[in-house]
Amino acid sequence: MTSAPDPEYAHGPNQEAGETGGPALLFGSIPAPFGLIYVPDKLIVLNDATATANHIRASESLLRFGIGYELWQATMFIFVVLALYRLFKAVNEAHALAMMILILLSIPMYLLSVVNEIAALLVVSGANFLSVFDPSQLNTLAYIFMRLHNRTILVGEIVGALWFFPFGILVIRSRFIPRILGYLLFVAAFGYLPGHLTNLLLPAYGPLVDKFASSLTVCEVPIILWLLIWGAKDQHSQATDPAAA
Repeated sequence: MTSAPDPEYAHGPNQEAGETGGPALLFGSIPAPFGLIYVPDKLIVLNDATATANHIRASESLLRFGIGYELWQATMFIFVVLALYRLFKAVNEAHALAMMILILLSIPMYLLSVVNEIAALLVVSGANFLSVFDPSQLNTLAYIFMRLHNRTILVGEIVGALWFFPFGILVIRSRFIPRILGYLLFVAAFGYLPGHLTNLLLPAYGPLVDKFASSLTVCEVPIILWLLIWGAKDQHSQATDPAAA
């Protein structure tokens, strides 16, 4: 005896959720290289607190833009998780809930990482209340906060990468998305997890693992493009179908 299908799923996937999820996922991902890679690479000089602090003082606006992009990304992923949960809950509610929880767990970590950047800006600001510290102490604090930002991002991305597994399972089972995109999400997860875990637990080997693993993250791009194209096609069909009016 088989159970009756979910009424919503029986009439096809939630197209409105797909239309929201694709753009939100795209616009949430676009700022990531700038805020998470470009800005830290420009400001942090490894093992040199004075040079790092001087870079922050000279490029304060760059760091503030990076903070803004990171806040934008975290906000957009709230819309991503809501849209994807609506899209897939009729496929398997338990997996959709697991996907949603893993994304939501990572968002506070990204926000906490931003607090570290704000703290770095504060300690190099030259405010009067900082006069009790000597310059070398302030430079060291700024360096520590910037490194803590990167480490917090690593933890957030480890937790965040886990959402690719329930997401991939949902895509494979969905029947309205090509199954290959689900398997590519599994591959994308291994673009984040080995390198990030190695950087935290065995930092000496982190760059070596990252060199090979990071190229796998491109495997998350096809599902973003598919959701964008699928949502756009549905909007076009609704606009041209008289029955949809």
